[in-house]
Amino acid sequence: MDQVDSPILLPQTPRRRTRHRTSSIASQPTFRSDGSLKPSHRSLSPNMRPWPSSLPNGSYPEILAPVPRRHHALQPTTALADAWLRTPSPPLSLRGSGQHGHASFGAVAFVGAAGKESAVVQEEQGFGRRWLRWMHKNGVKHWVVPCTLLASVLVRWCVGLGSYSGQGTPPMFGDYEAQRHWMELTNHLPTRQWYTYDLQYWGLDYPPLTAYHSWLCGKIGSFIDPSWFALDTSRGVENPTSKLFMRSTVILSDYAIYVPAAWLFTRVWHSDRSRRTQNGALLTLLFHPALLLIDFGHFQYNSVMLGLTLLAATSFISGRDLLGAFLFTFSLGFKQMALYYAPAVGSYLIGKCLYLGPRDGAQLFVRLAIVTAGTFLLLFLPFLPPFAAASAILDPITRIFPFNRGIFEDKVANFWCATNVIVKWKLWTTQSALMRLSALFTLVGFLGAAIAPIRAWLRLRNQERATGVPSVMRTVLLLALLNSSMSFFLFSFQVHEKTILLPLLPLTLLLSTAPHDSPTFKVGVLTNNVGIFSMWPLLRKDGLGTQYVALSLLWNRLIGHGPYVSLRKATFLDAFTWAAYLGCALLHLLEFACGPPARYPDLFPVLNVLLCTPVFLFAWLWSIKSIIEARWTAGGVSVVERKEKRTSLDRVISSESLGAGGVSSGLAPLDFDGVRNRREKATSLGYEFSSRRGAN
Repeated sequence: MDQVDSPILLPQTPRRRTRHRTSSIASQPTFRSDGSLKPSHRSLSPNMRPWPSSLPNGSYPEILAPVPRRHHALQPTTALADAWLRTPSPPLSLRGSGQHGHASFGAVAFVGAAGKESAVVQEEQGFGRRWLRWMHKNGVKHWVVPCTLLASVLVRWCVGLGSYSGQGTPPMFGDYEAQRHWMELTNHLPTRQWYTYDLQYWGLDYPPLTAYHSWLCGKIGSFIDPSWFALDTSRGVENPTSKLFMRSTVILSDYAIYVPAAWLFTRVWHSDRSRRTQNGALLTLLFHPALLLIDFGHFQYNSVMLGLTLLAATSFISGRDLLGAFLFTFSLGFKQMALYYAPAVGSYLIGKCLYLGPRDGAQLFVRLAIVTAGTFLLLFLPFLPPFAAASAILDPITRIFPFNRGIFEDKVANFWCATNVIVKWKLWTTQSALMRLSALFTLVGFLGAAIAPIRAWLRLRNQERATGVPSVMRTVLLLALLNSSMSFFLFSFQVHEKTILLPLLPLTLLLSTAPHDSPTFKVGVLTNNVGIFSMWPLLRKDGLGTQYVALSLLWNRLIGHGPYVSLRKATFLDAFTWAAYLGCALLHLLEFACGPPARYPDLFPVLNVLLCTPVFLFAWLWSIKSIIEARWTAGGVSVVERKEKRTSLDRVISSESLGAGGVSSGLAPLDFDGVRNRREKATSLGYEFSSRRGAN
């Protein structure tokens, strides 16, 4: 035994084995005289271990083993750049490797107190979440938001490198030319002619705030090159420098309004969540494919309207109702489609006025009315006396609400266009009758959004007044916005395919932090993907097929969505999702394989409408169901229900709180009314019982 090259083994006294205790043995590496590491005895078989014969039976020597080295990415360093540069490109996952690897998006090595490395592989659904986890675990989490903003700029600019609406298609061109033409006429014509000049060539048909935005962009562009916006002679200008300027105005407008609104939403609405969860929600919002395709591909400024609405909703939840009313009025002043949100916003504010009581509620109502009316007056001031004739106000109003265009124009996935395959609405009845019928359908559709916030506020009135806005009202407001906007999209008069962006915004806000196995996430992702597919006829006409595929795959990869579910465990929602995706894929294959028949040139757009409309109707019904559930949870169990159950529950709690022989075990009987010596308030039973136990 003396000839064996082995470390010095010290005998230990036998340790008594216990059932519930274990002890760890600290180990240190042993080296030979030449500096090489001696082999560990753990690699030897039991027959080869050099146990001294003098050790008593049951004694176990201490086994010395080398201490594993930490990965250099996890070594403490004060130089952030040094640690970043020395970190190799991390693999996407360590699944199935069976060994430790570099710190990666899906698995990051954790170091214990004893200095030993243990790789803990944690599944993170979605490339974006794995990247966030990797950034946080490697000490560069403060670079997450800057990197996200830079990446989003790059993606937006890459989308803008493609074609746009009406490129090279005279004489009317498309939406790109419409936006450029509005910059032209607002810079060369007096205000009273903005809504009356040459209406046959892209007459201005948006509220005054869009006109002011066009005036500002036109002023800056005319300072750079006056030929871009010369009156009448610049129609159809498509030189590279003017296109560069126009694309830049969309990005600057987006980063001035929508991006700050998305960042503020993640910090305010998810203030009780971790910073990594907030950044994940920011990724979901900034890379939303439908908005990127329409604004930066097709060419529009919808992000300004949506950003103002998002800022208004965040202000409402923060308790700044007057600021929220001002911002939402600005959203209405930029695009009239923001009216899709008006029933939900109005119901929320009226409900809060009732919640505050006669005195405070009346004061808030008067202030909201003054702010809203004053903001509208400010926006339309150039069209009102003494700056214009009394009839001048009718010019923007008639252009903003184009009822003379019919129930629908292009093929859009809503109720009227889908049912027009069977019932020819334009031939069946008059246009005025269709206006009244669509108004009735829309009113019934958003009835839940108009009632639920008020009922939720009234149920909260029976509780103790909170210092801020109750958290449950966040979900109620978002669901009300979804229900209201989806009702307008499905049933209102004269809807464009691009207005699907309005119901997609609150739906994306809801799914941004929802668990992947929740109905909210599944419905949200399904509706978003089908919403992108519903715009495919428009995107194909604009030549944005590559951007359509790339952005859809990127966003689904970021959020971790894949339509791969086990058929044995599939729910109805999973099966419905599979059927919708299968229909979209088959329609794409059919469209690329063969053209439409000569007799039915609009066959594929009509099939697109028939496929997408049931999905939107399903999302609308789900919003009604969800808003009813959210409204019910706002007040918990009512006072009447608690009075009826008080006697039986008190008896049960009192019997459980007594020990053997009738001696109290220290748990006081449940105070079902909440806090003693206070008025009765409606809270949930679980909260009451847990609060009472915590107090004791």
